[in-house]
Amino acid sequence: MRVVATINFKGGVGKTTITWLLARSISETTGKKVLVVDADAQMSLTLSVSLMSGEGTFVPDFGRWYNEVHSKGHTILDALDAYDKFARAGGRFDFPCDRRFIWQVSENFFFIPSTTELYWLELELISRENVKGFVKALLGKIRHSSKTPVVPDYVFFDCPPNFTALSYSILSNCSLILIPVNPDVFAARGIVMMLDGLRERIQPWPDPLVAVIFNKVRTWRGPTRESIGFMDDV
Repeated sequence: MRVVATINFKGGVGKTTITWLLARSISETTGKKVLVVDADAQMSLTLSVSLMSGEGTFVPDFGRWYNEVHSKGHTILDALDAYDKFARAGGRFDFPCDRRFIWQVSENFFFIPSTTELYWLELELISRENVKGFVKALLGKIRHSSKTPVVPDYVFFDCPPNFTALSYSILSNCSLILIPVNPDVFAARGIVMMLDGLRERIQPWPDPLVAVIFNKVRTWRGPTRESIGFMDDV
């Protein structure tokens, strides 16, 4: 199982779009089982799944499932809360990783939605160190549960644009970090700051591969005729 995390602390760089398109492409072109997890409280990916299917049609079944089943104690925040209680008191990490938790988009493509309740995660008494192993434990339950709808070959996490207890667990248990950026000087400076900050806060540093993806890049076509004329005048 390969775990990929997409993250950037700056919005508008295509983080959610890149996560979804890469995951869907792998599921459709390779036949591998792919699971996508929306870990961002802004729920952009969840909203996209609820509005449109791969065929460009509305998905009313997803909305009913989310409101009537998934949100009734089967969200990723509920799973994190269950793991936090397990980490504090011992016992068993008991959370059902079945179809109440995971939505099947297509034959090889599966999805775990987000919840707006993740906005208030840092106000809860959840220890970052306690939940560091959450993602590893959750994926282990998905892999070994008899009721899970998928044993994924790839798992993609769409991380929040800030450093939370959940993103700490994701980044501590992934093999590849994708960082989409726009090609400008501010983004270049921000990448260095973000990597330095992650190395400082994730201990021990898991040493995953890090790939920086430049988004919204246009092909260089050389100077235009107008610019050449301007330079000649100068």
